[in-house]
Amino acid sequence: MSVKINVIFYSMYGHVYRMAEAVAEGVREVSGCEANLLQVSELVPDEALEKSGAKKAREAFAHVPTAKVDDLAAADALIFGTPTRFGNMAAQMRNYLDQTSSLWMSGALVGKVSSVFASTASQHGGQETTITSFHTTLLHLGMIVVGVPYSEQRLLNMSEITGGTPYGATTLADADGSRQPSENELAIARFQGRHVAQIAKKLKG
Repeated sequence: MSVKINVIFYSMYGHVYRMAEAVAEGVREVSGCEANLLQVSELVPDEALEKSGAKKAREAFAHVPTAKVDDLAAADALIFGTPTRFGNMAAQMRNYLDQTSSLWMSGALVGKVSSVFASTASQHGGQETTITSFHTTLLHLGMIVVGVPYSEQRLLNMSEITGGTPYGATTLADADGSRQPSENELAIARFQGRHVAQIAKKLKG
């Protein structure tokens, strides 16, 4: 039995991409589960990307295929990654999800396992609201939402500044994007991928 899990993300400077890689690593730790990385289409004009330095940063994951709407129905489980925009998902991810009306009407995603991870610039930049507001869309599509339980003890780490919520893995990028995901954050992301894969495998079985 093969369980296909698509990790669909949007990343501007690479932080969410690095977290997506960690999530995929966790998925692949579960026997019989495969992880596929896909990124949603960019909406920001090249000129603006160039000015912000994002165009060069995006070269690191330019090889990742672009997600199509059909990639949602084709998977057994879906894990989404997005940076935060004022406490909500990025417009690029919103645009992608807004194309799922036909899947919603046909019930194609009902019963599929789903999960969300995110990044913010600061500790209090909307990590939890970004993920929980994302859940609303997944529930409308009929999906089963999975978070990160406190059996992942790294959520309780108080010895350092770190992301990580019971709703999903998170990372802190700093206002200028200079901070990269920490090992604690990456470990939580791997746990999330593994946890989702284990649940998806049980449900498919």
